[in-house]
Amino acid sequence: MTLLDVEDVTMRFGGIVALDGLSFSIDESHICGLIGPNGAGKTTMFNVVSRIYQPTLGSVRFRGEELLTVPAHAIARLGIARTFQNLALFPTMTLLENVMVGAHSQGRVGFGKAISRISAAGDNRRTRDDAGDLLHELGLGHLAFVPAAGLPFGTLKRLEIARALAARPSFLLLDEPAAGLPHGEVDELGHTISTIRDQFNLTVLLVEHHMSMVMSISDRVVVMEFGRKIAEGTPSEVQNNEKVIEAYLGTTA
Repeated sequence: MTLLDVEDVTMRFGGIVALDGLSFSIDESHICGLIGPNGAGKTTMFNVVSRIYQPTLGSVRFRGEELLTVPAHAIARLGIARTFQNLALFPTMTLLENVMVGAHSQGRVGFGKAISRISAAGDNRRTRDDAGDLLHELGLGHLAFVPAAGLPFGTLKRLEIARALAARPSFLLLDEPAAGLPHGEVDELGHTISTIRDQFNLTVLLVEHHMSMVMSISDRVVVMEFGRKIAEGTPSEVQNNEKVIEAYLGTTA
């Protein structure tokens, strides 16, 4: 069953065409990798789906309903959550508190209470317990009461995923989650993404430059160049596509 259907999306910034009639779909419970060279339009498409940008033309349907009429602040209640390439965490708050903030979109704890730490009171014990469980699932349970400031980059990447999961999404958008990680941590993160997809019954849209991770965990891969889709298929099909080899992966000559 199709969860997300992107149809003929065009995005213009003045005279610059960042997206040019882009179309693709994502089936429920699939991991879809969105790849392409720098400037291909991946982040622009990501921001259209997460409602930061309003496209010039086209349609984006989520569970059959038009998403482009939904304001950005309302998409979390539809079951859509995202992470950011540049970390958007609260450094002076503990890991547990950061994850609890992610729960506010479901109405289980208000944003004001979460950020002011009132959420640690007994009447929000369920939220606190759920946040602790998410930290344990991502291997961060032992750091629950440690402030985020100064922790390793890989740890903070996992924390941001945990905070996104606190919103109880069905559709998770991951914006270059492996950026800045050493090779060993990239492989570990790929395993984590596959695990949480299965455990939380997620559909995932993944924008990433680490090809080995994308190809190892994705069910489908969409390849972009200059705002257009040049290929779509399984990882094997994409890796053997001549247009992809030439435009992105490099020629064999």
